[in-house]
Amino acid sequence: MSARRSELTRAAARLFAEKGYHGTSVGDLAQALGVQKGSLYAHIQSKADLLWEVASEGAAAFHAALDSVPDEGPVIDRIRAALRGHLRVVGEQLDVATVFVREWRYLEGERRDAFVAERRRYEERFRALYREGRELGELRADLDDATAALLALSAVNWAYAWLRPGVDTDAIADRFTALLVDGMRGYNTP
Repeated sequence: MSARRSELTRAAARLFAEKGYHGTSVGDLAQALGVQKGSLYAHIQSKADLLWEVASEGAAAFHAALDSVPDEGPVIDRIRAALRGHLRVVGEQLDVATVFVREWRYLEGERRDAFVAERRRYEERFRALYREGRELGELRADLDDATAALLALSAVNWAYAWLRPGVDTDAIADRFTALLVDGMRGYNTP
């Protein structure tokens, strides 16, 4: 990717995160780069190309974070590592993460289908951690894997809305893990 195209993609991620995909015009993108609107078309065919690139970059970043989770060891530690990785992506690539979580829905046709397939694959990788924990007896036997993964991903996906720069995302992930795994009942509850 050319330096100018990369700069355009970064600007698109920032503007899509701030103003939304539909709220961002090609003129806004041109202004962000300090160029004429028509000159952007030397780099893209449409604004939709940029949405696809940013959403795909988000999918790749989140999958890469899960790729770094060890295949072995206690499942709770791996769930913690998965949550840490997810929040680290949000913290380090907030604009891209925002587009991945919120703006992807404006993708169309084959691009939308491909993106939804990647999201589902990512969600299945999280479900697999909970399923393995249940099957190995590290998590409760009656655990609904899909609901557990949905709850965890809902918590960390929403982080794009409240996470602030410089926050220790590992510490947040550790607190999420404690709440999700240990529950909210407390030791004194009968």
